[in-house]
Amino acid sequence: MPKRVDHEDRRRQIAAAVRRIAADRGLEGVSLNEVAAEAGISKGFVQHYFASRDDMLRFAATTLRSGVEERIATPPEVEIRVRDLLIALLPLDDAGRNDALVANAFLVRALKDPEIAGHFRTGHGMLRDAVAALLAAAQANGELAQSVDPAAEAVLLLALVAGLGDAVLLGYQSGDEAIALIDLHLSRIAA
Repeated sequence: MPKRVDHEDRRRQIAAAVRRIAADRGLEGVSLNEVAAEAGISKGFVQHYFASRDDMLRFAATTLRSGVEERIATPPEVEIRVRDLLIALLPLDDAGRNDALVANAFLVRALKDPEIAGHFRTGHGMLRDAVAALLAAAQANGELAQSVDPAAEAVLLLALVAGLGDAVLLGYQSGDEAIALIDLHLSRIAA
């Protein structure tokens, strides 16, 4: 009986190789040959799943959210709080740093590729909505000032975390300093 191949799993394996290369060398380091070598497969195998480098990059962009989702995932019985989610978005460990480097590499690509830009918009919208929902819940519990607009504040908080994340990546803010600044901002909007 022939071996059954999980084609989606193979595509994810190739996308993981793209992300590893992008974290190390940026997207300019991503070629069919380099991805094949990183994934431990032949170039022909990569070409079987992706007709071009652009197709491969576009698929890899659809997998960027998985690292963030893993970092912010909590067991169902644990209530995630806004602060926890914001801190999980910072590049404070190797996994977070790699995810941030890859996202930044793809962000530059998204400026010229509408499909990748669409993935960024979708992911950002989902994240913004999640933060807004957590803020609304905190407001309903009396933990957030009533004058705060949860939707607008979610946008501001994500912009704050994005800027702090870049500062941590570049080394002009430490992770502890970034967390302290998040705490400072959250204290300003607390009830």
